Amino acid sequence: MSSGPESGGRVVWKGRFLEMHVAPWGEGGQWEYTRRVGGIDAAVILALTDAGEMLLVEQYRPPLGRNCIELPAGLVGDDTADEDPLDSARRELVEETGYEASHWEGYGEFASSPGMVGEIFHFYRATGLSKVGPGGGVSSENIRVHVVPLEKVPAFIAEARERGCAIDTRLLIGLNLL
Repeated sequence: MSSGPESGGRVVWKGRFLEMHVAPWGEGGQWEYTRRVGGIDAAVILALTDAGEMLLVEQYRPPLGRNCIELPAGLVGDDTADEDPLDSARRELVEETGYEASHWEGYGEFASSPGMVGEIFHFYRATGLSKVGPGGGVSSENIRVHVVPLEKVPAFIAEARERGCAIDTRLLIGLNLL
Protein backbone atom coordinates (compact mmCIF):
# COMPACT_ATOMS: atom_id res chain seq x y z
CA MET A 1 0.00 0.00 0.00
CA SER A 2 1.19 3.55 -0.56
CA SER A 3 0.37 5.45 2.61
CA GLY A 4 3.74 7.17 2.54
CA PRO A 5 7.02 6.86 4.39
CA GLU A 6 7.15 6.36 8.12
CA SER A 7 7.78 9.56 10.04
CA GLY A 8 9.93 8.09 12.77
CA GLY A 9 6.93 7.93 15.08
CA ARG A 10 6.02 5.13 17.41
CA VAL A 11 2.72 3.37 17.91
CA VAL A 12 1.21 4.30 21.30
CA TRP A 13 -2.13 2.55 20.77
CA LYS A 14 -3.34 -0.05 18.30
CA GLY A 15 -6.88 -1.22 17.71
CA ARG A 16 -8.31 -3.56 15.10
CA PHE A 17 -8.40 -0.90 12.35
CA LEU A 18 -6.50 2.16 13.61
CA GLU A 19 -3.21 3.00 15.26
CA MET A 20 -2.29 6.14 17.18
CA HIS A 21 1.27 7.35 16.53
CA VAL A 22 3.49 9.94 18.21
CA ALA A 23 6.45 11.40 16.31
CA PRO A 24 9.14 13.84 17.39
CA TRP A 25 8.31 17.38 16.27
CA GLY A 26 10.18 20.63 16.65
CA GLU A 27 12.38 21.18 19.65
CA GLY A 28 11.25 18.58 22.16
CA GLY A 29 7.65 18.48 20.92
CA GLN A 30 5.60 15.70 19.45
CA TRP A 31 3.05 15.22 16.68
CA GLU A 32 0.11 12.90 17.22
CA TYR A 33 -1.61 11.23 14.28
CA THR A 34 -3.57 8.16 13.26
CA ARG A 35 -2.94 5.57 10.57
CA ARG A 36 -4.87 2.56 9.41
CA VAL A 37 -3.45 -0.74 10.64
CA GLY A 38 -1.27 -2.09 7.85
CA GLY A 39 -1.20 1.32 6.15
CA ILE A 40 -4.07 0.45 3.82
CA ASP A 41 -5.39 3.12 1.47
CA ALA A 42 -8.89 4.04 0.33
CA ALA A 43 -10.60 4.35 -3.06
CA VAL A 44 -13.12 7.14 -3.75
CA ILE A 45 -15.42 7.14 -6.77
CA LEU A 46 -17.13 9.97 -8.64
CA ALA A 47 -19.85 7.88 -10.30
CA LEU A 48 -21.86 9.56 -13.06
CA THR A 49 -24.81 8.07 -14.94
CA ASP A 50 -25.39 8.52 -18.67
CA ALA A 51 -28.49 10.52 -17.70
CA GLY A 52 -26.35 13.19 -16.02
CA GLU A 53 -26.72 12.08 -12.40
CA MET A 54 -24.22 11.67 -9.57
CA LEU A 55 -24.31 8.72 -7.19
CA LEU A 56 -23.98 9.78 -3.57
CA VAL A 57 -24.15 7.66 -0.45
CA GLU A 58 -25.39 8.49 3.01
CA GLN A 59 -24.39 6.62 6.11
CA TYR A 60 -23.99 7.14 9.83
CA ARG A 61 -20.44 8.05 10.83
CA PRO A 62 -19.68 7.43 14.55
CA PRO A 63 -16.80 9.99 14.71
CA LEU A 64 -19.28 12.70 13.66
CA GLY A 65 -22.28 11.33 15.55
CA ARG A 66 -24.50 11.82 12.50
CA ASN A 67 -25.10 10.81 8.91
CA CYS A 68 -22.71 11.98 6.22
CA ILE A 69 -23.23 12.55 2.48
CA GLU A 70 -20.27 11.12 0.56
CA LEU A 71 -19.03 9.85 -2.74
CA PRO A 72 -18.94 6.03 -2.78
CA ALA A 73 -15.67 4.86 -1.23
CA GLY A 74 -13.99 2.04 0.62
CA LEU A 75 -10.75 0.54 1.82
CA VAL A 76 -8.15 -0.92 -0.51
CA GLY A 77 -7.25 -4.43 0.52
CA ASP A 78 -9.55 -4.74 3.51
CA ASP A 79 -10.68 -8.16 2.23
CA THR A 80 -7.79 -9.18 -0.03
CA ALA A 81 -4.15 -8.39 0.67
CA ASP A 82 -2.33 -6.43 -2.04
CA GLU A 83 -5.59 -5.55 -3.80
CA ASP A 84 -5.18 -3.05 -6.64
CA PRO A 85 -6.86 0.32 -5.84
CA LEU A 86 -8.91 0.20 -9.06
CA ASP A 87 -10.14 -3.31 -8.21
CA SER A 88 -11.16 -1.95 -4.79
CA ALA A 89 -12.99 0.95 -6.41
CA ARG A 90 -14.90 -1.44 -8.70
CA ARG A 91 -15.83 -3.68 -5.75
CA GLU A 92 -16.87 -0.78 -3.52
CA LEU A 93 -19.02 0.86 -6.20
CA VAL A 94 -21.09 -2.34 -6.53
CA GLU A 95 -21.20 -2.99 -2.75
CA GLU A 96 -22.25 0.53 -1.82
CA THR A 97 -24.43 1.61 -4.75
CA GLY A 98 -25.38 -1.52 -6.70
CA TYR A 99 -23.89 -0.04 -9.90
CA GLU A 100 -21.08 -1.24 -12.16
CA ALA A 101 -19.10 1.05 -14.46
CA SER A 102 -17.75 0.25 -17.92
CA HIS A 103 -15.33 3.20 -17.98
CA TRP A 104 -12.85 4.24 -15.28
CA GLU A 105 -10.53 7.23 -15.14
CA GLY A 106 -7.96 7.67 -12.38
CA TYR A 107 -7.08 11.09 -10.96
CA GLY A 108 -4.26 10.01 -8.67
CA GLU A 109 -3.61 9.82 -4.93
CA PHE A 110 -4.72 12.42 -2.39
CA ALA A 111 -4.19 12.86 1.37
CA SER A 112 -7.36 12.92 3.46
CA SER A 113 -6.28 15.17 6.33
CA PRO A 114 -2.48 15.16 6.31
CA GLY A 115 -2.02 16.89 9.66
CA MET A 116 -4.00 14.24 11.50
CA VAL A 117 -4.45 11.08 9.41
CA GLY A 118 -1.94 9.07 7.39
CA GLU A 119 -4.62 7.94 4.93
CA ILE A 120 -4.13 8.20 1.18
CA PHE A 121 -7.09 7.81 -1.16
CA HIS A 122 -7.14 6.99 -4.86
CA PHE A 123 -9.71 9.06 -6.74
CA TYR A 124 -11.60 7.69 -9.77
CA ARG A 125 -14.34 8.79 -12.14
CA ALA A 126 -16.70 5.97 -13.12
CA THR A 127 -19.05 6.27 -16.12
CA GLY A 128 -21.08 3.92 -18.28
CA LEU A 129 -23.01 2.80 -15.21
CA SER A 130 -25.49 -0.06 -15.08
CA LYS A 131 -27.52 -1.25 -12.11
CA VAL A 132 -26.45 -4.78 -11.12
CA GLY A 133 -27.49 -5.14 -7.48
CA PRO A 134 -29.15 -3.55 -4.46
CA GLY A 135 -26.16 -1.66 -3.03
CA GLY A 136 -26.38 -0.54 0.58
CA GLY A 137 -22.99 -1.83 1.67
CA VAL A 138 -22.11 -4.89 3.68
CA SER A 139 -23.22 -6.10 7.14
CA SER A 140 -24.34 -3.15 9.25
CA GLU A 141 -23.25 -0.25 6.99
CA ASN A 142 -26.89 0.68 6.19
CA ILE A 143 -25.85 2.82 3.25
CA ARG A 144 -28.57 4.82 1.54
CA VAL A 145 -27.92 5.54 -2.16
CA HIS A 146 -28.93 8.87 -3.70
CA VAL A 147 -29.03 9.30 -7.49
CA VAL A 148 -29.01 13.07 -7.91
CA PRO A 149 -29.25 15.05 -11.18
CA LEU A 150 -26.06 17.08 -11.53
CA GLU A 151 -27.89 20.42 -11.63
CA LYS A 152 -29.60 19.52 -8.32
CA VAL A 153 -26.47 18.46 -6.39
CA PRO A 154 -25.97 21.87 -4.68
CA ALA A 155 -29.64 21.93 -3.56
CA PHE A 156 -29.39 18.29 -2.43
CA ILE A 157 -26.32 19.12 -0.33
CA ALA A 158 -28.09 22.14 1.20
CA GLU A 159 -31.13 19.99 2.05
CA ALA A 160 -28.90 17.32 3.58
CA ARG A 161 -27.25 19.98 5.77
CA GLU A 162 -30.72 21.13 6.85
CA ARG A 163 -31.44 17.52 7.91
CA GLY A 164 -28.26 17.60 10.00
CA CYS A 165 -25.99 15.61 7.70
CA ALA A 166 -22.28 16.25 7.47
CA ILE A 167 -20.82 16.65 3.97
CA ASP A 168 -17.58 14.88 3.04
CA THR A 169 -14.99 17.30 1.63
CA ARG A 170 -14.24 14.92 -1.24
CA LEU A 171 -17.50 16.10 -2.79
CA LEU A 172 -15.67 19.35 -3.55
CA ILE A 173 -13.22 17.42 -5.73
CA GLY A 174 -16.08 15.65 -7.49
CA LEU A 175 -17.96 18.88 -8.16
CA ASN A 176 -14.84 20.49 -9.61
CA LEU A 177 -14.31 17.58 -12.01
CA LEU A 178 -17.72 17.89 -13.65
